[in-house]
Amino acid sequence: MKILICPLNWGLGHATRCVPIIRQLLEESHEVVIASDGFPLEFLRQQFPELRFMNFPSYKITYSSGKNQVFAMLKSLPAILTGILREHSQLNKILKSEHFDQVISDNRFGLWSKHTHCIYITHQLMIKMPKGLKWMEPLVRIMHKSIIQRYNECHIPDFEGIKNLSGDLSHKYPLPQNAKFIGPLSRFKGVKIIPDKEFKVLCIVSGVEPQRSIFEHNLIEKYQNENFKTLIVCGQPQKETVEKNVGNVKLLSHLNDNKLGEYIVGSQNIIARSGYSTLMDLSTLNCLDKAEFIPTPGQTEQEYLCTLHTTKK
Repeated sequence: MKILICPLNWGLGHATRCVPIIRQLLEESHEVVIASDGFPLEFLRQQFPELRFMNFPSYKITYSSGKNQVFAMLKSLPAILTGILREHSQLNKILKSEHFDQVISDNRFGLWSKHTHCIYITHQLMIKMPKGLKWMEPLVRIMHKSIIQRYNECHIPDFEGIKNLSGDLSHKYPLPQNAKFIGPLSRFKGVKIIPDKEFKVLCIVSGVEPQRSIFEHNLIEKYQNENFKTLIVCGQPQKETVEKNVGNVKLLSHLNDNKLGEYIVGSQNIIARSGYSTLMDLSTLNCLDKAEFIPTPGQTEQEYLCTLHTTKK
């Protein structure tokens, strides 16, 4: 089959969890085309340089520098809605000029079409609302369900049973009829990892600006004068890795999967956002127990997942 893969540009997580899907499709001799933008596009281009890529704009999201993202999200809402309509229209234009047997959308709401088989990937069937807006959760869940039902299938990257990673986000309510659990998706699945113990602390930075940069700055301030070595991976994939040293902290713009996996397994402590793709990666490498999660301020999904996996320890 000829398949179009489209991850959302909202941090790197949606792109990283597409890696095992793309690998499997290529092993099965399917033709894969990747459509995204920003760092996710560059990340996947580095992973699969032999594939064809399309620049496919995502929604323009900017977080607040404070601890509450409600107003920032409300401000971004028109751009998000416009982006959904634009990507739906763009997909239909592509399908008129080029045949695809299947479209796989990772959390992009508008990539469904009556002209081909469309799969929607999400772990967040229930969307957690911030304090003061909890009363909206049932309405938002119904709206999200209506989007899911426009797709032929909804794939949930988690375990189905009690020992799961997403908790309420995909287990609290009955699933839509077209939804099924497919197990966690991690770029480290099946990858042989040899631990690298050079750094005591590994910090994995990612996410939407300006919170990504704020997180990076806070980590530098915390660890630069410690008497042990700390590595900060900045989540900014580029053609050439940018390296910088501040005191006992080493900063790298990006690392390939194998080297990142070696540092994850070899470090004593891991500091990271509680993004779902990070949770899947750490779970696959059996390293959840040594991770300290610091959620993006005001991002309710990460705040919930942080609490869920901190209390499990």
